[in-house]
Amino acid sequence: MRLWIVLGAVNAFLSVAAGAFGAHGLKARLSADLLAIFETGARYHMYHALGLIAVGLVAQARPVGLLTGAGVAMLAGIVLFSGSLYALALTGVRALGAITPLGGLGFLAGWALLALAVWRAGP
Repeated sequence: MRLWIVLGAVNAFLSVAAGAFGAHGLKARLSADLLAIFETGARYHMYHALGLIAVGLVAQARPVGLLTGAGVAMLAGIVLFSGSLYALALTGVRALGAITPLGGLGFLAGWALLALAVWRAGP
């Protein structure tokens, strides 16, 4: 579906913006460990933006219901994983790190559902 490609492109844009903000705007303001946390959020944000684009491309070729679940899971993962890391780095509130694994589960579910959808779609 075109929606997943658009959401992937928007999230790739946001990831690049976040990475640039981290590298140029936060380098002098955050400790090295908090900057590394922010950069991890931006890196995984980009990986999963590309994952959303993959979901959209597969959906255009072979629509399978599981692809919607894959896209939703990846998008939720971006919000929870990368969002919590961005918030943790910017605020220093370590309790936000408790949310991060939920986003990681979203990422895992998204990739598993994408693989299953492609497998079920057949040749």
